[in-house]
Amino acid sequence: MPAAIRLYVRYVDRFNRRVGRIVMYLIFIMIGVLLYSSVSRTVLDQPLLWSVEVSQFLMVAYFLLGGAYSMQLGDHVRMDLFYTRWSVRTRAWVDVFTILLLIFFLVVLMAGGISSTSYAIKYGETNYSSWAPPLAPIKAIMTFGVLLMLLQSISTLFKDIARLRGERLDGDDLDEEQPS
Repeated sequence: MPAAIRLYVRYVDRFNRRVGRIVMYLIFIMIGVLLYSSVSRTVLDQPLLWSVEVSQFLMVAYFLLGGAYSMQLGDHVRMDLFYTRWSVRTRAWVDVFTILLLIFFLVVLMAGGISSTSYAIKYGETNYSSWAPPLAPIKAIMTFGVLLMLLQSISTLFKDIARLRGERLDGDDLDEEQPS
């Protein structure tokens, strides 16, 4: 594979791995917010208007920003009924076909995300709740998460094509621990 593709795979994989490892801690922040809300409601008898929405926003960020990392690790859902019985080459062909469909879907999703985010920024869109937080930040995070998944899908496509050619294309070698 050309050096530019190897570089692309290496840096996209590295970036998504770092983002994913950072974002995985959002779950603890979400748990903290929900725990605080629960204590505030039951012990202090003061329900919080913002806690459920903040938790939802954190979960969206956790899910979408971590999606590319999950894709990189191969931890996404796959129908294994036939897949595990196929040869490496057949799997690679099927993966190329399905990743092309995924890339098409993510491009459409990205276009919608950009449109929705720009609308939220232009018109100051807020959520329909008593707290009414602005929606532009979470929409921007969602669009960025889709972008990361799109970049990772392209990286995965390159890896699958390399497998079809009998090559190994791996972006994981830069982050491995080096002995000191």
